[in-house]
Amino acid sequence: MNERILITGGTGLVGKRLSEILTNKGYHVSFLTRSAHGKAHYFEWDIEKGIIDDNAIVNADHIVHLAGASVAEGKWSPARKKEIIDSRVKSAALLLQSLQRTGHKLKSFISASGTGIYGLDTADAILTETSPFGKDFLADVCVQWEQGADNIAPYAQNIVKLRIGVVLAKNGGALKKMIAPFKFGIASALGSGKQYLSWIHIDDLCNGIEFMISNQTNGVVNMVAGEPVTNLEFTKTIAKVLRIPIMLPNVPSVLLKLLLGEMSGIVLGGNRVSNKKLTSIGYKFTFNKLEEAIKNFYQN
Repeated sequence: MNERILITGGTGLVGKRLSEILTNKGYHVSFLTRSAHGKAHYFEWDIEKGIIDDNAIVNADHIVHLAGASVAEGKWSPARKKEIIDSRVKSAALLLQSLQRTGHKLKSFISASGTGIYGLDTADAILTETSPFGKDFLADVCVQWEQGADNIAPYAQNIVKLRIGVVLAKNGGALKKMIAPFKFGIASALGSGKQYLSWIHIDDLCNGIEFMISNQTNGVVNMVAGEPVTNLEFTKTIAKVLRIPIMLPNVPSVLLKLLLGEMSGIVLGGNRVSNKKLTSIGYKFTFNKLEEAIKNFYQN
């Protein structure tokens, strides 16, 4: 296979796994990074300084844009909020500038986004790609993220915006943080425990991206498994897989708000997101049930 794929955010949790999967399937993978230092397949960029190696762009058939500061690290101070937005908006703008400068045309531009675009808490409403946007900070981040992708439309045959749920992976991300207390025999839901969590196994996310590249997908796609669960159900499933019998009272919402501030909305709110569009275009999940996904990490 001669398809060439450029990944931004390639050193992150998803980027690393995605590069492994793409390479194993025969794609030529390269990366944009601040520390290229002459390494093969690595090209330099610096978002704050507005620096990008145009060779990275002209040597790409597809760009998978994953770069963006984590929304779950540190409280949402004004400075942190600016960093979260700028890391997404400025990075997309830098890619656009290089495309404009070189006149290069891509087969596809695939950008990460998030299910947070629907709002921090949408109760038990089933959300599709046409559902209205939320009005909170995280929704605004996702809206600006997607606008950055839309701006690249003149330079790509397909624009794909991935509204990604909570990514489950053994060695990092949300699951590693969620499962830490369980190792001490502590199993407790958060807040009411009724808030929905729409999740996806990291391998399904990465294989799904490859599916969209090879099938020339276009538009917005919810990247979630077909079994959204409540926080309480999530807790019980982990406890079952790890064989932890202890179920403590739920962690009070007021405590989480005190500890996390505005960011507590991520764990106290939730979204029940549909993946019908993804399955309707032909993607077949490996891990569509939560228990299967958790067992894959902790019983293999």
